Amino acid sequence: MTREEKVLTYLREHEIPFTNYNHPEGKTIEEAKRWWKDDGSMHCKNLFFRNHKGNKHYLVCFHCDKELDIHYLEQRLKASLQSKGLPSCGKLSFASSERMMKYLGLEPGSVSPFGLINDEEHHVYLFLDEDMKKVPLLSFHPNDCKGTVVIRREDFERYLALVGNSYEYLAF
Repeated sequence: MTREEKVLTYLREHEIPFTNYNHPEGKTIEEAKRWWKDDGSMHCKNLFFRNHKGNKHYLVCFHCDKELDIHYLEQRLKASLQSKGLPSCGKLSFASSERMMKYLGLEPGSVSPFGLINDEEHHVYLFLDEDMKKVPLLSFHPNDCKGTVVIRREDFERYLALVGNSYEYLAF
């Protein structure tokens, strides 16, 4: 079963409505924009980080047109985690392709919150841009950069509850 088939099967088995379409490979936002349909969804950028010790991993999802200052992100995540009594994320860096495969079962260019299906130990903490709460539809790769899944925000949150990873919305 391909990574995409695994995502689509998971969503169907859990009766989570979605639509999907395939297109040529789009490993970067710039490439993917050529193939995305004007479907009314917020197309999301997804970045996978590790802390300085390499023992914590964070998936960060936000609007594809936003730029993200990593130092600002560190401060936002630190404040949020500490307010919950969790250890600070410390200095962040992009996780290696080996870590991406280990924790999300994904390769660079295919990072998506649907990779949490593969994180059975719930190791990865997810941060979502609070702007995602303002739109009815979201879109992500189905763990393969040759496709797009469009899902209602409420159904995406149902998916997140099912996979069980901790997540929260933050202002970026």
